[in-house]
Amino acid sequence: MGDFTAHTDKSEMVKRVIDMRSDTVTKPTEAMRIAMSNAEVDDDVLGHDPTALRLETEMAQIMGKEAGLFVPSGTMGNLISVLVHCDVRGSEVILGDNSHIHIYENGGISTIGGVHPRTVKNNKDGTMDLDLIESAIRDPKGALVYPTTRLICIENSHGNSGGRCLSVEYTDQVGELAKKHGLKLHIDGARIFNAATALDVSVDRLVQAADSVSVCLSKGLGAPVGSVIVGSKSFIAKAKIMRKTLGGGMRQVGILCAAALVAVQENVAKLKDDHKNAKLLADGLNRIAGLKVDVSAVDSNIIFVDVCGNSNITAPKLCKRLEENGILFMLENTFRFRVVIHHQITRRDVEYTLSCLPKAVTEASSE
Repeated sequence: MGDFTAHTDKSEMVKRVIDMRSDTVTKPTEAMRIAMSNAEVDDDVLGHDPTALRLETEMAQIMGKEAGLFVPSGTMGNLISVLVHCDVRGSEVILGDNSHIHIYENGGISTIGGVHPRTVKNNKDGTMDLDLIESAIRDPKGALVYPTTRLICIENSHGNSGGRCLSVEYTDQVGELAKKHGLKLHIDGARIFNAATALDVSVDRLVQAADSVSVCLSKGLGAPVGSVIVGSKSFIAKAKIMRKTLGGGMRQVGILCAAALVAVQENVAKLKDDHKNAKLLADGLNRIAGLKVDVSAVDSNIIFVDVCGNSNITAPKLCKRLEENGILFMLENTFRFRVVIHHQITRRDVEYTLSCLPKAVTEASSE
């Protein structure tokens, strides 16, 4: 990672920052900055920004859907998708109890859309049992007292499960279940390219069963801003209206879409290396006394690390020690932290991190 922090005190050495808090911390590459500078733009709310249209068209083709729409964030992309599918207030969506939409998106589907969440337990691998999904679907005969089920949401890869990847077979089964009951299927595909890479399957095949997909461009792909939602032409037409309602209609947005195009064209191929580096780091972390990683559960670029409760180490103490060495992790709680690999973290960064950890653990345990 080429990000260096220089201190004003010249007696201090220049410190290299290895930022593994999230794959959202990537900096725009030089190619992205050049593309942004040279982007051809127009008013996207009026539907004429050529670079935005190019990105939306290309993403729809890649995902095997009819149309796409650029939105400022993944949270807005998911919110728009849910609200378009659940266009009657009092509708119900079935989703995982540990899903991003349910936990980290401010309850927007309820507070803004009047959509009721019906949670189903997420398994450790990010899936929900099919029989539990089906049993959560409301009987239409009970519409006098129950919300009406209209949508199922799944997340791939599943962030809170440590980047676990949901298979084509499972996704197809959820899609078949949705069709059987006249429901729609939305995939929160914030890291769908990570999932497709890890599963060695084309991304369009992976999301074939979905009626809509939100795809984040500013995580593993490294664009500075934005997501794209894809679906049918009629879905996207409604989504565009909802985007404007939510304040997501922007003007010369091609400047951002130009960087996103570079991200899609240049960085998808790098995800395989990210996953290799994540495995290398996970294996090394698990070998350090006082730390525990379920290496078999590291499918993609996310690692959850547990600090053993029988030691004197805590996650805050260890993260503070590592930060002094320019290594940044994301603190989860007293005994857990998260590490996320992205294309600006190299194998050398991983090896340096592993070389610093034993000393950091020793120092943290002696505090």
